[in-house]
Amino acid sequence: MMLHQRQIIHSLINTVTCRQCNPVLNSRHNLTSGPRLQSTALFPHKILDNGVGDESAVPLPKEAKVVVCGGGVMGAAVAYHLAELGWGPQTVLIDQGRCGGGTTWHLSGLVGVFKPSLPQVNLAKSSVQLYKDMDARGLKTGWKQCGSLCIARTRDRMTVFRRMKALAVSWNIDCDLVTPGEAQKLCPLIAIDDIQGGLWIPGDGVGDPYQICLSLIAAARKGGMQVIENCAVQQILNHNGKVVAVGTNRGTVECQYFVNCGGFWARKIGKMSEPYVKVPLHACEHYYLHTKPIPGLDPMTPVVRDLDGYIYFRENEGCLLAGGFEPVAKPAFEDGTIPESSAERILPEDWDHFHILLEQMLHRVPSLGDAVLERLCNGPEAFSPDCKWIVGEAPEIQNYYVAAGMKTIGISAAGGVGRATAELIVNGSSSYDMYELDISRFLGLHNNRKFLRDRVREVPGLHYAIIYPFHEFQTGRNLRMSPIYPKLREAGAVFGQVMGYERPTWFDPDYASGNDSDTKNGLHPYRIAYTNTYGKPPWFEFVRNEYSACREQVGLSDYSSFTKIDFWSKGTEVVDSLQYLCSNDVNIPVGGIIHTGMQNRNGGYENDCSLARIAENHYMMIAPTIQQTRCKAWIQRHLPTDGSVSLSDVTSMYTAICVMGPFSRVFLSELTDTDLSPKSFPFFTFKELDVGLANGIRAMNITHTGELGYVLYIPNEFALHVYTQLIEVGQKYGIQHAGYYAMRALRVERFFAFWGQDLDTTTTPLECGRSWRVKFDKNMDFIGRNALMKQRDEGVKRMYVQLILQDHDHEIDLWPWGGEPIYRNGKYVGATTTTGYGFTFKKQVCLGFVQNFDDKGTTQVVTPEFVTTGSYEVDVAGMRFPAKVNLHSPNLPTQYPDKERLAYRATRDIIDDIVGKRSILPSCPGSSDTQTRT
Repeated sequence: MMLHQRQIIHSLINTVTCRQCNPVLNSRHNLTSGPRLQSTALFPHKILDNGVGDESAVPLPKEAKVVVCGGGVMGAAVAYHLAELGWGPQTVLIDQGRCGGGTTWHLSGLVGVFKPSLPQVNLAKSSVQLYKDMDARGLKTGWKQCGSLCIARTRDRMTVFRRMKALAVSWNIDCDLVTPGEAQKLCPLIAIDDIQGGLWIPGDGVGDPYQICLSLIAAARKGGMQVIENCAVQQILNHNGKVVAVGTNRGTVECQYFVNCGGFWARKIGKMSEPYVKVPLHACEHYYLHTKPIPGLDPMTPVVRDLDGYIYFRENEGCLLAGGFEPVAKPAFEDGTIPESSAERILPEDWDHFHILLEQMLHRVPSLGDAVLERLCNGPEAFSPDCKWIVGEAPEIQNYYVAAGMKTIGISAAGGVGRATAELIVNGSSSYDMYELDISRFLGLHNNRKFLRDRVREVPGLHYAIIYPFHEFQTGRNLRMSPIYPKLREAGAVFGQVMGYERPTWFDPDYASGNDSDTKNGLHPYRIAYTNTYGKPPWFEFVRNEYSACREQVGLSDYSSFTKIDFWSKGTEVVDSLQYLCSNDVNIPVGGIIHTGMQNRNGGYENDCSLARIAENHYMMIAPTIQQTRCKAWIQRHLPTDGSVSLSDVTSMYTAICVMGPFSRVFLSELTDTDLSPKSFPFFTFKELDVGLANGIRAMNITHTGELGYVLYIPNEFALHVYTQLIEVGQKYGIQHAGYYAMRALRVERFFAFWGQDLDTTTTPLECGRSWRVKFDKNMDFIGRNALMKQRDEGVKRMYVQLILQDHDHEIDLWPWGGEPIYRNGKYVGATTTTGYGFTFKKQVCLGFVQNFDDKGTTQVVTPEFVTTGSYEVDVAGMRFPAKVNLHSPNLPTQYPDKERLAYRATRDIIDDIVGKRSILPSCPGSSDTQTRT
């Protein structure tokens, strides 16, 4: 490392150390005196040689490329894969105690491949393959492929299993539905008098987390990796936003990368940098019941998960190990202080709290009542606020990675997450798509300790709960609210939450102010959205009415949660930077709007957004709500380092109200002096308006649904006034509130793709009918251009389609909710992404991707001819429905046809199919026509 960088690091250390108010640095942890975690008095493992000797005496190196913090199974997996990629000699693994001494020693050892999403499934599969490979190499893992049996007590649970069986084709998981009798044959221990059936997954198994941890470390050490035990991290130093060193109680090691694998310490470790890295985790109590040896217990007894009873059990060296996820969990270390010594981290037994699980265990395994109890283990486990793993590069500091929050199933995740993290560090990208697990999905509010304490009571129970479509959390609500929230609540809004923001999902007129009997103290009842079925949802009729208003009258919807970011510069730097970031041409006239992707180097979508050119060197970006942290971090890392381009997150400065429908133009004209005619204010353009008595309102002629209308970005102080004016004037036009579910129905029927639902980091514009939004000929080598040009030349291997189900009765049949397998001529070709009922089609509509597999399962080029010549079916929970396929956004019939609405189709292969319609489109002064710009 260069001398001047070492001087910077030394200066940083001195600066932080002399801050007397810093509690992290002022407290000195006595971490060398704790007992070894594998002592038999407290822990289930015999003392094992961890293969590293006494690493307390090993000196801390002065320099390394990567420092991995945490010697549990996750940190061991990251270090192992770094060594496999050739970075072993440049990697240091440090732990404040002994390796394997955090939560690894008391994990249940369950390894299941069925997870809530395909990215998690692929990571779990990678873990299983790793342990099989290690076994074959003679490394101890305790791996045993005994299979797993999930049992159902209710019809809805069996519906879940049938959906899982259908998904198994897409996810390549071997599984079978079984009857109660077949379930008992697979596991004679269980009582079956109250079960409906089960799901048998023969490829699942169990492993020994402690042995796996030590074996991974031993293998990594052979690859040159160093292990430093009894070494506590105290600070992570960064310069110019990048990791440069890690300070410990044994000195400082200069490095380029830091990986936080701290388990339930990860949040605390996140606070050891400036700025803080937010790792939203909170520990809760988690119980494991261990019996004495049971005579005759089959060592290949499958793992049994009685999900409706919240419990699981497995065979463990002739004994039974049982645990569960109670509906209401008990937070651990509520004051935020986690004991450093292993003995203090052992939580006391709480038989009263455990009783609900014990009762279900005895019900499902009657013979357990005759077994001799060895111990009840109460160990803390960390959960994230959305019950997903936390991985990826921290948005606050470059080259700072996190792999934590594995929620009791660390060994299921470790192999895959470890590999993905190592690939990100070494290659800059991973073979796994992990956007849904990325740490940048959170905001600062998610790291609030009181928020986490409340949420962790709810989250563990979701592990085994039935997660109905559009699931909503009950805790941590009413955090982010637009200024018009009280009015929406009075109007009967039923709320969902996204990024902490309360967003109306639908409106119930019977709950409108004055129409209900539950109003208390003049406040309208607060209602959280629910579905609670896999069939026709309870909100169907409400959404139908809202949909109709948006298409045939005027609908008003709250878009305030959308991510809003302003960019500006003194010169043209902002234009050049956005040209580099975006695949579309952003150099449009002032007042214009374009829709564009921000691609990664493989051509996938890192962001999908709209850009309005406010002034010559000023743009406003509108992006999906869930992108608020993520896209901002991506953009900041690709802006000039000289500060010539400024960025400001203005999400919380504006209330966004969308008014849409055939009467929206004449309706809004009554409230503003601005000419809203198509000639003056055409589609995909921006103007600053006065509305009512308010000024400075950014109005965009775009609705993100394909319907006519405007989104008004209103300074918050004017929001209530503007809303009131809109409602009052809108009465004669039949204005009606519309929630998110109606917006979703509109865009699905219009064949609009949304990031995070249809588009992700592996999806390219050429695969989803957006090649016309990629400007290869613009004077900028934008990110991903080479990958997209290669794909353009070679052809795409999947194609975005719209499928309209036939012979499906929405009243009685189960609905598609996303992830359903798609069949072409009887052969599996892909899966759905977003689904919804088409109120104009009067049929179920599914969006998804179609692939072309050869006889060996290898993907081939997909052409429009391939797509349109097939006969399609969609598998909904085991029942296949025929479907009609579309490649282009359809023109939907309406009572009030409009040239702009009819002309615009968001999803299409090439622009030529619409060029002939240019004459009917208005033009923006000084620009080419609207269609060629969007």
